[in-house]
Amino acid sequence: MAERVLQIDARDNVAVALEALAAGTEVRVGGAVCRAAETIPAKQKMALADLRPGDRIVMYGMVVGEATEAIQRGGLLTTRNIRHQAGEYSTARRPEAIATPDAAAWKTRTFLGFHRAGGQVGTRNYWIVLPLVFCENRNVEQMREALEEELGYGRANNRYRQHVRRRLAERGRGETETSFSTLSALSAEGMEQPAESSERETVPIFPRVDGVRFLTHQLGCGGTRQDARALCGLLAGYIHHPNVAGATVLSLGCQNAQVSLLMEELRARDAERRKPVLVFEQQKAGHETALLERALDETLAGLAEADRARRAPAPLAALTVGLQCGGSDGFSGISANPAVGYVSDLVVGAGGRTMLSEFPELHGVEQELINRCASDALAERFAGLMQAYAARARAVDSDFAFNPSPGNIRDGLLTDAMKSAGAARKGGVGPVSDVIDYPEYVRTPGLTLQCTPGNDVESVTAQVGAGCSLVLFTTGLGTPTGNPIAPVVKISTNSNLAGRMGDILDFDAGGIVRGETTVEACAEKLLELSIAVASGTRRTKAEERGQVDFIPWKRGVSL
Repeated sequence: MAERVLQIDARDNVAVALEALAAGTEVRVGGAVCRAAETIPAKQKMALADLRPGDRIVMYGMVVGEATEAIQRGGLLTTRNIRHQAGEYSTARRPEAIATPDAAAWKTRTFLGFHRAGGQVGTRNYWIVLPLVFCENRNVEQMREALEEELGYGRANNRYRQHVRRRLAERGRGETETSFSTLSALSAEGMEQPAESSERETVPIFPRVDGVRFLTHQLGCGGTRQDARALCGLLAGYIHHPNVAGATVLSLGCQNAQVSLLMEELRARDAERRKPVLVFEQQKAGHETALLERALDETLAGLAEADRARRAPAPLAALTVGLQCGGSDGFSGISANPAVGYVSDLVVGAGGRTMLSEFPELHGVEQELINRCASDALAERFAGLMQAYAARARAVDSDFAFNPSPGNIRDGLLTDAMKSAGAARKGGVGPVSDVIDYPEYVRTPGLTLQCTPGNDVESVTAQVGAGCSLVLFTTGLGTPTGNPIAPVVKISTNSNLAGRMGDILDFDAGGIVRGETTVEACAEKLLELSIAVASGTRRTKAEERGQVDFIPWKRGVSL
């Protein structure tokens, strides 16, 4: 009888189907035989006991739902017969003795990073250009168009432009002579010179600068003063980030997000202001041309200085790793997420920092995380942030229970608590050393809990703004998320996805599901890949594709 289902915890009254089970299929769980009462698709859950309306669904050893109608043993759990339910929690810690992985072999490992004044070590070397208000987005885009093409960083090299040219040429052959002449003229303007363009883009003017990143957004004015403060805190985090050599800031002048507010937030992260920050205010400059020509001149001078940076060895203790998931499925909590959690424990054991975010996707596992908090004060802060977030959701007639997406539900994550129980495994088993709110900056070695939404891009944006120099991102459905300044390593929960969407994925954890490898072995391979990415000897698929998502969290409700 093959291992076709997995009971994750001996206390669970449901099991995960590792492959599709036809009705009548017998499987062995915990020494007992259970017969599938109906077809159980892969990733979905099968009841291991007769359940009555009101009975709690237990998975990962914790409450993840409640039966709304009778479910017979071997029956399929669906959104029609269960609903969200989570266990209660209190701030009283009940610490448990849990053995963390032995990280001794990793304490002597190094990566090649950019050493910044103040002690941070970057995995990349970027210059950033950002607006303090959406009114400056056009000027930032003007700078992007001028700099990216002329400096040879390659983001302007859109392979689909060639595709469109071919299709236009095909149409031209069947159109009038005038149309064909027009297409020929376009061709003569450089459309048939990909070799020269490609050569320019692959040999940058400043080869030791990984690129110039342009962080446009829709905030800075018209919102609350708290919105402006949060935006300036986030942008200050990006400027202070170890992957950033310096920044160009465009300001209109009259907006809520004032330059003085940005500098105040920057001083809170770096009291000595050791990094070059070039500020240009349009209402003082007058003509747009004067503003942009001066901004470009000084940015080019800053890039020349940034190009002097060199990679040098640094211990893994210098890493800050974001732990993220998106497009999760029913295998996330048994393959990719625990592998990332094991990596987290190894990095922390080596003296580094890791960060677990997405608070709506920690709902239901609060008590487990509270038990792991290093102090009562941290436990109380975590609970307070969770409760405040939940209250904001209720104030607009929403709830954490609404977090799972249609894709999550279709692939086995039926309730928010079920999704959370698997998502929390990205944080490993070690203690929680700190709890921070958005947009605070990381400050303590070990595992930090950071309050962010479950929205993939908003959360990754926040993690990087808090200092994460590398992000490990698990996905079961396929998510192309990247970041402007931090490499995002995509980890597939299943091999089918890895084969189907290999253009956006960097690592396949599907062997865990098939029983071909262990979580530990998979995690060690993932950490080796992470070291190569951190050292710049490997680029992530998101980097290769130019996926540079940046969405600040406006502190309304975003689940």
